[in-house]
Amino acid sequence: MNPQDIKKIYLIAICGTGMASLAGLLKEAGYDVTGSDSNIYPPMSTLLADLAIPVKPGYKRENITDDIDLVIVGNAVSKTNEEVQAVLENGLAYTSFPDAVARFFLEGRKSLVVTGTHGKTTTTSILSWVLHACGKEPGFMVGGWLKNFDLNYRVPKGDYFVSEGDEYDTAFFDKGPKFLHYRPFGAILTGIEFDHADIYDDLDHFKSSFRKFVEIIDPNGFLLVRFGDDHIQDVLGRVACPVETYGLTPGADWFGDGYQFEDGCGCFTLRHKGTAMGEVRLPMVGRHNGENAIAVAAVAIKLGIPAADVCKAFSGFRGIKRRQEVVGEKNGVTVMDDFAHHPTAIALTIEAVKEAYPDGRVFAVFEPRSATSRRNVFQDTFPPSFLAADEVIIARLFSPDKIPPDERLDPDRVAKDIERQGGRAHYIAEVEDIVAFIAQNSRPKDVVLIMSSGGFYGIHQKLLDRL
Repeated sequence: MNPQDIKKIYLIAICGTGMASLAGLLKEAGYDVTGSDSNIYPPMSTLLADLAIPVKPGYKRENITDDIDLVIVGNAVSKTNEEVQAVLENGLAYTSFPDAVARFFLEGRKSLVVTGTHGKTTTTSILSWVLHACGKEPGFMVGGWLKNFDLNYRVPKGDYFVSEGDEYDTAFFDKGPKFLHYRPFGAILTGIEFDHADIYDDLDHFKSSFRKFVEIIDPNGFLLVRFGDDHIQDVLGRVACPVETYGLTPGADWFGDGYQFEDGCGCFTLRHKGTAMGEVRLPMVGRHNGENAIAVAAVAIKLGIPAADVCKAFSGFRGIKRRQEVVGEKNGVTVMDDFAHHPTAIALTIEAVKEAYPDGRVFAVFEPRSATSRRNVFQDTFPPSFLAADEVIIARLFSPDKIPPDERLDPDRVAKDIERQGGRAHYIAEVEDIVAFIAQNSRPKDVVLIMSSGGFYGIHQKLLDRL
């Protein structure tokens, strides 16, 4: 079915971050959009309400009516879902979230995809902003909330569409990774480390998805890869497009020379194979975000945008919610929210916060919440990732019953191993007790870095109320 033949679209599990964004894109593109979900809460429920997109609570067979032209099925929805059963029985056309993105928004455009284990959301956001600031009017869809737009999507008006390329599976009827649908012309690969232990057996199985992805990049396009990542080198055997490296290490094709953090910005000279291209000031903490900016600059310049315009655009970036986001300050104590849930991301985030707040202590508070962080696959790699923090608090597992007992992370042991390795750590199971501990032990200039891939029971506001 061609997009021009479609009028009414129904999304099953519409309140997921990606699905709600897609619903917004489709609504603004002129389609009649409705959907359903069992988890209707902000910010996605607010986004959908503001767009006047009706959301039906729960999944009910009677929601699936004959006038629906296309059903889009979220990746967490199973074949046994009542609405899915009605779709199949009635012979309605259906597809997946990533296939719908490709079908409705990538045709006739150059698709730019950011993928890798770490930094996808941030890098996709920066790239979307830089292209926008340079007048290219790109479309985009991001897994985080861009403060520049107060949205996480935008309907394309120009030649480019920027996607966050997710290696997670697509739908119950398509177990391949989402990013294989995105028809990449240009891509950034930020790095490869094992993740998603719920669907990948091991690191090589994980790499196999990236091997497939790089093979489908347009031969006339390009791929930017992080310099010095051996796992990336393992997946490049059959890539057909030109490949260049980026990083803060001399030897990278695109190199950030003289990086330093000053006045709230990561600053460096952008060089391409030794030639200075301009000065970059990115208002974000952390060397890893400096590397993300180098990749973005390389993409924009390769697309023909003048280097001076590209370098200037970074200073206007306002950040992403839940990525080193300061949610408040009380009595001199700063409370920060971050999405980090992988050992490498945790270590980089703590390092970045220490760099940005050199005069205070960093309390690192971690909730094992993602499907992988709740598993014992990182039992031995979590402890060293926290050692740069001044105090570490490990909370209890989120919904431990969803993980087989012999596969569960032991958070108390993580805390004890941090202590054994020279850090200061505590296993404090409940949010109220964590809040009490920090309120009693923090002092002015301290930073409380709260890391979770979910809402963490509203700990941020509870802590601000208590301080």
